Amino acid sequence: MNASGDMLRLARQRRGFQQMQAAALLGIDQSLLSRIENGLVEIREDLIKKAASVYGFPVSFFSQREPIYGAPVSVHPMWRRKAGLSVKELDSVVAELNLRVMHMRRLLEGAEIANTHDLPRLDPKEWRGPEGVAGVVRAHWRVPAGPLKNLTLLAEKAGVMVALSPLSEASISGVTFAVPGIPPLIVLNSEQPADRRRFTLAHELGHLIMHRFPTPTMEDEANEFATALLMPAKDIRPYFLGKRIELSLLAALKPEWKVSMAALLMRAHKLNFVSHNQYTYLWKQISARGYRLREPPELDFEPEQPEVLKQIFELHKSALGYSEAELAALLAVHRSELRDLYGIGSDDAGKGKKITIIK
Repeated sequence: MNASGDMLRLARQRRGFQQMQAAALLGIDQSLLSRIENGLVEIREDLIKKAASVYGFPVSFFSQREPIYGAPVSVHPMWRRKAGLSVKELDSVVAELNLRVMHMRRLLEGAEIANTHDLPRLDPKEWRGPEGVAGVVRAHWRVPAGPLKNLTLLAEKAGVMVALSPLSEASISGVTFAVPGIPPLIVLNSEQPADRRRFTLAHELGHLIMHRFPTPTMEDEANEFATALLMPAKDIRPYFLGKRIELSLLAALKPEWKVSMAALLMRAHKLNFVSHNQYTYLWKQISARGYRLREPPELDFEPEQPEVLKQIFELHKSALGYSEAELAALLAVHRSELRDLYGIGSDDAGKGKKITIIK
């Protein structure tokens, strides 16, 4: 078998093993494992079988010849948890992203996606900053005034693949992975409440739309874009006008606008509907009540669910006739990996023709 050192490394990182730990489990020296992963030493067949057992991947996984990509420039931190991100956590997340990209490339050979919108690329310097870009995007997508009903659906209609994942329990709320030849992928941390998940998606869309190259201000710009996309100034002003900004008002507006109370407070302050003193007081109230970690559950709304990846799998099963076992073989993983990544759990049989998904 002509195995790949890159795939050996990818499997190790996906399982969260550091190189020294993995070498011990494989029964070899770390120096040898390092040389194998870097393509300097050929992999013995017995070692591949051992790796398949230790890492929980089929032997076929290690013979794949796929490009492996490094970490994206922007990794959106989850502010409500620890700010730091270890090398081990980042490696595991990037390994998952590479796996998903490899799977998308194969799945899209049998399922063509016909998008009803497109994803504009706009320079904030040419459109009055991120707020201006957000307005152009809403107009381009023909979004009605007021709250966005389903941002995930809009993103998918524009050709973005959206997925949910615990992201190896790392302190990341979302990440964008755009590689040549396939649609951009946004993975959102499934542990987030629905309001923060929507804001994270808007933030990541901001990167795709505005940032072809990294800049020192890109995170602030993405946050400003997300705020304006979800709460356009002209649309939300009437909800603040003539009212005293208090926690009760923010709580009443949250289910309608589908953003957090904190985001509403910051928007009201940005639009000069709350004084600095009142703004500071309300933030203290939010902190004292524990709302920075978790806003009142009774204000929760139904989280948006990605549909396109689910439809691609369902159409492979129904129209192309793949069983769950055949899908796992196609993607060179075990069926347990399909459940972990995509929630796949039922079988069909037979084979068919190429299909088209229209969003």
